Amino acid sequence: MSASSIILAIVQALTFVLLIRVIMSWFVMYSRSEAVHSIYRVFYQITEPLLAPLRRVLPPMGGFDLTPIVAFFIIQMIGLILIQVLP
Repeated sequence: MSASSIILAIVQALTFVLLIRVIMSWFVMYSRSEAVHSIYRVFYQITEPLLAPLRRVLPPMGGFDLTPIVAFFIIQMIGLILIQVLP
């Protein structure tokens, strides 16, 4: 397995986990199910180390959290740069 395929797999996994967190954040607000909240907490714990530093830099935009969008962009850019640099 080459370095670029490993990087691609990591980028895809991070993107997938972040997307699941974003989608679940809409459902967790209206769900009373403890299972939904437990699953959300797992995704929150995985992604919050990526999003927390961005929240300190980005101001809130009218109640919308834009940090996942910025995180998607940064993850993709870092992945593309690493794939280009590494053999």
